Amino acid sequence: MAFKNFKLFETKDTDIDTGDEEEYYKVAEEKNKKATGSNNKMILVEPRAYSESQTIADHLKAKNSVVVNFKRVTQDQSRRIIDFLSGTLYAINGDLQKVGEGIYLCTPSNVDVQGEITEEKANDNGEEW
Repeated sequence: MAFKNFKLFETKDTDIDTGDEEEYYKVAEEKNKKATGSNNKMILVEPRAYSESQTIADHLKAKNSVVVNFKRVTQDQSRRIIDFLSGTLYAINGDLQKVGEGIYLCTPSNVDVQGEITEEKANDNGEEW
């Protein structure tokens, strides 16, 4: 038998692929971001039509928080968008909070919102306090 030239493990410097170190660390960093959830974003949206509801829902499904400003749509359209987003938030165990006149904060289940914003109330003279 000719086992004389048989080598089980051959270690030549040319056989070892060190690869690009920077690429390795970029991939490791991306994996770490996904594991810790630190790649989540706060998205600011001013929809102009109901058709943008799905884009907002996609942001929420990607576990990003979304602040929606309804100043550029009619009251009827904003109601429809809120209804759509409420369904989306229910499905992903998210939360919807009003933070101002026509401005809402939509958060997925991985975001914990603490505190509450109350609306200003007018006194008897019509002045806000």
